[in-house]
Amino acid sequence: MLEAMSPPPPTRSTGAEAAGPLARLWGWALAGAGVVAAGVALALDSDAARSAASQVWSPFVLVAGLLLVGLVADQDGLFAAAGDRLSRAAPNGLALFAGSALLVAGVTAVLNLDTSVVFLTPVLVYAARSRGDGEAPLLVGCLLLSNAGSLLLPGSNLTNLIVLGHLHLSGGQFLARMALPWAGAVVLTAAVIAVAERRSFRADRPRSDPPAGPGTDASQPATLTLGLGALGVVAVTVLVLTLRSPALPVAGVGVLIIGVRLATRRQEIGHVLDVLGLPVLVGLFGVALALGTLGRAWSGPATLLAHLDALGTTVVAAVATVVVNNLPAAALLASRVPPHPFALLVGLDIGPNLFVTGSLAWILWWRTARSTGSVPPVRRAVVLGLVTVPLSMAAALGLLAATGSL
Repeated sequence: MLEAMSPPPPTRSTGAEAAGPLARLWGWALAGAGVVAAGVALALDSDAARSAASQVWSPFVLVAGLLLVGLVADQDGLFAAAGDRLSRAAPNGLALFAGSALLVAGVTAVLNLDTSVVFLTPVLVYAARSRGDGEAPLLVGCLLLSNAGSLLLPGSNLTNLIVLGHLHLSGGQFLARMALPWAGAVVLTAAVIAVAERRSFRADRPRSDPPAGPGTDASQPATLTLGLGALGVVAVTVLVLTLRSPALPVAGVGVLIIGVRLATRRQEIGHVLDVLGLPVLVGLFGVALALGTLGRAWSGPATLLAHLDALGTTVVAAVATVVVNNLPAAALLASRVPPHPFALLVGLDIGPNLFVTGSLAWILWWRTARSTGSVPPVRRAVVLGLVTVPLSMAAALGLLAATGSL
């Protein structure tokens, strides 16, 4: 049997455990604002609101399913084992950062950028501590690479699915268009961070085993259970790559495997709800619906994009993510068929690295880093984001042009 009927393993510290009173209050305030915004949109133009809802619902359902799969995969030790093996294998700090960058980019592509920052942030903190290295480079890398690395698959970023509502591409077709831009954005982002943080990387150093954080046993190497978590990751990867509309099937996989864990008492419903962050998802959905309704009732955004080239589209999208967050920005700018959809995605996916308001990933990253006892290097992340964003967007646009996808 893949699932052993045994006591639950020690609980690792994840971002869900960091949701203190202020974070919960903020989440419920956002949920209330989203509900009010959605209600106003329905009252003013019910047809446009229903059209907007049909475009934006699936990304939120998909990310909920991915977060559930990620929770079970984390409990099975998939992420912690990867971090542990990475810290043991890396001969020096630079190699550790390079391996971490590959891990973040891979998890982001397959399981969504929000899953990446929630579950990999504590893993990378543990990897740095176990070597005696500084945590800041890996923390900054986790955040910036999660955003920049979300170009590859539809499910990698909710904004991809909102824009894809007009394109009707399968996951494989989307991958073929975005593979090179994704690689360019990831490599450039990682390179800038590596150069900026080069003094933080220690040379050859024997690995130590300090406490990894609350709820972990640092005296033992991370163990890997090939159970529901691994099966869930494989299943959702196949679904995202092969289906045009994978949201409901992926959510079904997430509900199924988390249901098994709840039924066998290997997971608690309160922890599951914290990981999902339903108030935040509800609030962002409501704001996205309202802005999607506005974009359908008002021709301003569509007219603006119609007069911009690919570069202008990317810049406007990046600025919009900072002003209203990337999910509502996607709903507004993609409320009608955009002239340069892939350029729009470059701005919506990479642009959030400019500032803390850019994406939900910033909030999850900050909360998760605090849960490990770390001080999130927010200022450093913003400074490096201001450097990496123009370079990585330019690289992505150039590679899109080279492949004829602009």
